[in-house]
Amino acid sequence: MELPRTVPELPAAHGLLPRTVPELPAAHGLLPRTVPELPAAHGFRLRRWSPDDTGLLREAATDPYIPLTTTVPSPYSPAAAAAYLQRQWRRTEIGTGYPFVIVDPAGRAVGDVGLWVGELPLRGWATAGYWVAPTARRRGAATAALGAVTAWALGELALPGIELYVEPGNTGSIRTAERAGYRCTGLRPAHQVVDGRPRDMWRYVRTQQQ
Repeated sequence: MELPRTVPELPAAHGLLPRTVPELPAAHGLLPRTVPELPAAHGFRLRRWSPDDTGLLREAATDPYIPLTTTVPSPYSPAAAAAYLQRQWRRTEIGTGYPFVIVDPAGRAVGDVGLWVGELPLRGWATAGYWVAPTARRRGAATAALGAVTAWALGELALPGIELYVEPGNTGSIRTAERAGYRCTGLRPAHQVVDGRPRDMWRYVRTQQQ
């Protein structure tokens, strides 16, 4: 059986389906394939992951929550850290995302913020995520980093919107999202598997119109 080489036009059921494909301001193939250095509020800055950042990974690996929701290796090992760094670099090379290290005003690497664009062509949304090492929390690092990435994504990259997901009990992450101008659109039941179990997540968004 020979498969068709064109996409047929199908009627929208009950008039509910869109009849046009939304136009994305930034074509996925034209997004940069490098991680820029970005200034952030209060003296923080964002940069590409480096082989010198293994100390940050070592600390993050001891946190009870970070490894459950990210690919930070736990238990830590030099080989696992090297593989983690390769994954971050590869994500940018293949055009699926931009992982940044958060650097504090003293020059210390204190966390990570990521902008993921792999599903942008299909869904029209990029996704953000962030974490801060335990010894660097409550100093504004996550809010400054999320604000900088959001401004870059909506401004220079002209992305239509960014979403992020937070567990209801993660009050620190909720405050970070709200301080960075994100608004909650509702609860997504069993949206993400954490520690082997489906967890409910609040969905937060920022758009060009906000």
